[in-house]
Amino acid sequence: MVARFNIPPGTDALWQQRLSLLLDSTDEGMFGIDLQGDCVFINRPGASLIGYEPAEVLGRNMHALTHHSHTDGRPYLDSDCPIFKAFRQGLPCRIDSEVFWRRDGSSFPVEYSSQPILDGAEVRGAVITFVDITERRRAAEALQRAHDALQRSNDVLEQRVQERTLALSEALGRLRELSAYSERVREDERTRIAREVHDELGSLLVALKMDVNWLHKRLGEQAARGPEAAQDMRGQMRCKCQNMSRLIENAVDNVGRIITDLRPSILDHQGLWAALEWQAHEFAQSAELALEWCMSVPETLSLPEPAAMAVFRIFQEMLSNVGRHARASAIDVLIELRDAQLHLRVQDNGVGASPQALEAPTAYGVMGMRERARHLGGVLSIQSAPGEGSCLHLQIPLETP
Repeated sequence: MVARFNIPPGTDALWQQRLSLLLDSTDEGMFGIDLQGDCVFINRPGASLIGYEPAEVLGRNMHALTHHSHTDGRPYLDSDCPIFKAFRQGLPCRIDSEVFWRRDGSSFPVEYSSQPILDGAEVRGAVITFVDITERRRAAEALQRAHDALQRSNDVLEQRVQERTLALSEALGRLRELSAYSERVREDERTRIAREVHDELGSLLVALKMDVNWLHKRLGEQAARGPEAAQDMRGQMRCKCQNMSRLIENAVDNVGRIITDLRPSILDHQGLWAALEWQAHEFAQSAELALEWCMSVPETLSLPEPAAMAVFRIFQEMLSNVGRHARASAIDVLIELRDAQLHLRVQDNGVGASPQALEAPTAYGVMGMRERARHLGGVLSIQSAPGEGSCLHLQIPLETP
């Protein structure tokens, strides 16, 4: 598109006045240049944008006046100027990536377009319109910053989601492993109990059955024999009854031991504190360890049955860890009520363990104790180092009476 001005003869002054009013009424800057780039007209908004009065601009080279340098201050040759290239070739152009310079030496981002002025097929100059796009640039930059911030936020959020997802996956995996381990432990315990019932109680009951059959047979024979034979038979029967009595006592002891393994009766009859003390002394005696026992809790303090059982099982696992791994010669047990919390600490003088071993995914015993503690609203902490023994410390919040 090119600009053509065909002004009828004798009406130049009228048309110039109308054109001047029209050009001044727009918000865009507008100026015209001849083939040398000198200004032949400029509207008031355009002159104001570059810091001049319109009369000060007429006849001056517009490239040297307002388009002489790049954004970074490098000189801008007029031979490289798109405005000059465009109108000299008779083609329009539109640019929004450059700056115009003001009278005070400051610059502003500008969007300008150049339209060649044609007289027939001959180029006479060009008309340039321009606008200050500072606010548009600021809005675009603010929008870009907001977009970048949103993108960074999305990236951070996505990373956190990935981290949480990975953590949940790992936790779920550990939970599944713990569940499988617990199931294996239950099955092993059932197998052990079944074996003991079969091997010990079963053999005792078979022996009792054989003795009963022997008695039944001898009682049938006694009637056919004389008095002396009967006297001898009574002696044998007394011996057999004594043997049966011992077998029954052994069966009762085995049943009691199996029941105690499943759930110590002392826990129901005498409470948690007596059960803990009994378990500690039983363990120390069977493992041949020196025991330092200290318990200071109010006699009236009692825990709900599920909590008491959980504390007892955690204590059993603490002692079991000492027996399996510590190779200790002494243990120190402290149970006290402090700061409205129950503190249960088991410390040994054994070989200790590295933090990596205690936090390993296969440390099911530690995981089980921590899960039980977590269900009670408490925490299990472990301090251990190779060659320095271990200290397992259980803390559970309590409501004191």
